[in-house]
Amino acid sequence: MDIQLPVLDDAILMVSDVLTNLNRRRVYEFAAMHRLPAIYEFDFLVRDGGLMSYGPDMDESFDRVAALVDRILKGANPAELPFEQPTRFRFVLNLRTAKALGPWTCRPRCSCRPTR
Repeated sequence: MDIQLPVLDDAILMVSDVLTNLNRRRVYEFAAMHRLPAIYEFDFLVRDGGLMSYGPDMDESFDRVAALVDRILKGANPAELPFEQPTRFRFVLNLRTAKALGPWTCRPRCSCRPTR
């Protein structure tokens, strides 16, 4: 009796916290050694050597924070200010890291254009 096990596709989703940020180089090296695609929350992790990220546009978020602080300093009651969520998200792809992983394809339903 010949039993065939399913082929599993592996990948890494790195959630950012103090520990993973301090050890991010080890995550990059592990992903490269095992030829695993990895996605991160923030684009600075991609500029630092990671493969790709998808997350809020931090420039927009910081602009919104500055606008809220300005309103508070001008006398607005913080409890009455609206809760704001990001409206722009960035997909960033490190082409150097992608080429180092070797040939891989993106399925049509996953196709998108990197913003950087």
